[in-house]
Amino acid sequence: MTTRKKLLNSLAVTVLVSSLLPLSTTAQNSEGHGASHLPVETINTFARVFETIKNYYVEEVTDEELLRNAIQGMVESLDPHSALLDSKGMSEVEAETTGRYGGLGIEVTKDNGGIRVISPIDDTPAFKAGILPGDLIIQLDDQLTTRMNLIDAINSMRGQPGTEITLIVVRKGVEGPLEFKLTRAVIRVKSVHSYLLEPGFGYLRITQFQTTTPELARTQIKKLISDSDSFDGLVVDLRNNPGGELHSAIGVSDIFIDNGLIVSTRSRNNAQVSEFRSTPGDIIEGVPLVVLVNEGSASASEIVAGALQDHNRAIIMGENTFGKGSVQTIVRLDSDTTLKLTTDRYYTPNDRSIQASGIVPDITVEWREVEESDDEDNSMTFRESNLGGSLENENVNSPDELDDQQSPPQVNPAVKRDYQLMQALYLLKGLRISNNFSG
Repeated sequence: MTTRKKLLNSLAVTVLVSSLLPLSTTAQNSEGHGASHLPVETINTFARVFETIKNYYVEEVTDEELLRNAIQGMVESLDPHSALLDSKGMSEVEAETTGRYGGLGIEVTKDNGGIRVISPIDDTPAFKAGILPGDLIIQLDDQLTTRMNLIDAINSMRGQPGTEITLIVVRKGVEGPLEFKLTRAVIRVKSVHSYLLEPGFGYLRITQFQTTTPELARTQIKKLISDSDSFDGLVVDLRNNPGGELHSAIGVSDIFIDNGLIVSTRSRNNAQVSEFRSTPGDIIEGVPLVVLVNEGSASASEIVAGALQDHNRAIIMGENTFGKGSVQTIVRLDSDTTLKLTTDRYYTPNDRSIQASGIVPDITVEWREVEESDDEDNSMTFRESNLGGSLENENVNSPDELDDQQSPPQVNPAVKRDYQLMQALYLLKGLRISNNFSG
């Protein structure tokens, strides 16, 4: 490199440092008390590293690339959820809130040098392939995730529907890495669906908190009630729900909480505190409520579970939740750059922070596989009525009426395949019996 070129590079770095130094005499600290001096020695170190890379790195790197990477590294070193987004990255964020994009259907975060799965989304390629909450993705195709930031990893998993990608995954309790070959699809996340578990008991599944989720939830709950002669209980399933919009979670909580605080958020040193309260009315008027959660229930899901738990409005059942108790704010810096920055922690109505600890269920029920049995063959059933010459029941008019009395209510097949859901239904039925006794 010529002496002239070295001189120009040194001059460029000097200009860069000089542009930063005046801030040291005018910057305010976080409390606004006097000047907060920038560390000049650290800035000088940055300038020397910048110059050394410019002069001696094996490949030529532009000033713009170096500065952009420095900014990105600064943001990503803060926490797993802060990120610098370009226009494409911002489009991906917006696509998640609407629930339609091309990819695998998987919510992830940066952790332990790899990409940690928070949760796969129902009925997506990741879900169908068997990706589980807690899986650590160490490789995407031929790229190690240790060298990727979170946004790059997400962009790698998103793509044209029909294209393939290979994930190498490390799973707790499994020896050696697992390989998954997935085909990208158009992800259309239906955030709410519902059905009756059996007459009188409803099921509401929320897969993600999108803008329209509270309205959809209200509509489907009303339908469950109208489809029942008597409505005695509701299961709200938030398992493997990675979260979504804060105001959506507040709206869903408001459906069941008649009065009071839902969640509060606080910035650094409590400089800014925001409280979000419910509006009057409980759509199911105090009917027993069970909320199912697991380690894939994160962020907005934890807001709902925490609010309902603190108000004693629901019994939380399942497994400890993920523990994401922070709020990210989207700040548009210019037309091409957006900063997603962690600005607040959120607190449940009883002033609990769940950051890194999660929501602890009232009743712990671990997930387990359920082997379906054939209940249709009742040929081996043997009761008093099967004995020849047995006395008839004087309160029934025909054998068919007796059979109807002996038959249990029709249960949705989904209950038989889901142990946690089965326990939730049993609990609701027990509460109905208990209420009948107390009434």
